[in-house]
Amino acid sequence: MAISVEDTINIISKLHIKQDFEIISIESALNRLCAQDIYATYNLPKFDNSAMDGYAVFFENKDEELEIIDTIFAGDDNKTLLEKNSCIKIMTGARIPKNATAIVPKEDTQKINDNKIKIIKNVKEFQHIRYIGEDIKKDELLIKKGIEINFSHIALLSSQGITHIKVYKRPKIVVFSSGEELKLHYEKIQEHQIYNSNTPTLIAKAKELGCEVTFIGQAKDSIEAIKELVQNSLHADLIITSGGVSVGDADFTKAAFNELNFQTLFDGIIIKPGKPTVFGKIKNTYILNLPGNPLASAMIFEMFGKLIIQKLLGSSEIYPNFIETKISENLKNKAGRITLIPGFFDGQEFKPSQKRSPGMVSVLASCNAMIALSEKVNYLEKYTKVKVLPINWKFFTDKKKDFLTNE
Repeated sequence: MAISVEDTINIISKLHIKQDFEIISIESALNRLCAQDIYATYNLPKFDNSAMDGYAVFFENKDEELEIIDTIFAGDDNKTLLEKNSCIKIMTGARIPKNATAIVPKEDTQKINDNKIKIIKNVKEFQHIRYIGEDIKKDELLIKKGIEINFSHIALLSSQGITHIKVYKRPKIVVFSSGEELKLHYEKIQEHQIYNSNTPTLIAKAKELGCEVTFIGQAKDSIEAIKELVQNSLHADLIITSGGVSVGDADFTKAAFNELNFQTLFDGIIIKPGKPTVFGKIKNTYILNLPGNPLASAMIFEMFGKLIIQKLLGSSEIYPNFIETKISENLKNKAGRITLIPGFFDGQEFKPSQKRSPGMVSVLASCNAMIALSEKVNYLEKYTKVKVLPINWKFFTDKKKDFLTNE
């Protein structure tokens, strides 16, 4: 029995998945999911330092001629202190004298002779001093468990002298195709045959999302052939296939699953396109069987398959996120079910695709987003607010949000 979109997301969000981890260098950690909470080991800055090339001074001596008594370069272990009516030449990043109360940029001073300067612009107390811990405090939480590591996290880690971290292992995904009426793109076809576009699409998407992906071939139209492929794939975290789960006489996929003690988590989603979507598990391997129609298969994967993979990756961000914008034109819709509408978001407006038939292949090549209309929507007027869900970029959140567009 088909279930609601809300129940589908709840089932996915509550999956209990054992996450294995490995320890890798931070240089190899880009786009991996952090498997530990990481805390700062040092204050940053580690010491009070100068934000400018200039002079360290007593603020109260700002109107006096100042004698240059020393020079401090970045990296120097110089402990010279200021004296009355004196200054110390200092470089950016250098540790300031303990009793300095301002840094004056070089360009704000006038040279009187080789040993004396005068400040010629206004000075504020404590200006241009970067204080210990003002960026990062020791023991501060830097990166939460379940966060995807990006370049900025690499910067944080390296600033703390952290060389290796725990990350979750990449999920192992197996993809196979079924249906003898379809041919793979490297095979020759006859006039009455068509190419299988779903399988290469799903392989590409799973790789794009950071998974280890294996293609194990195309099953013949028999229960035994499909069972053989499934049994060969039970080492994987997730098997993805498409088609073969409707009520047609030649649909063997569901029967094959059932003979292997398939535990159904949901069988059908009240959504269009893509109602005939099945999700469950055999032993410890999850199985996602998507619709056979190319556009329906791709959009259901974008809506739900990506959430499953977020869970398998170990991400803390597993709910669809959205951007609020306006629709660029009037849109008619048949109410009754939640409806996915592909289109293009240009940063200001969402333009619905004119082509939306579930069997089409070309649609998503010109789309970068979609909207999910609630079951009550039969018409959206131009410039109505809509919630845009990304298609070809990842945009998730750790908070559950209502992403349905209403009238």
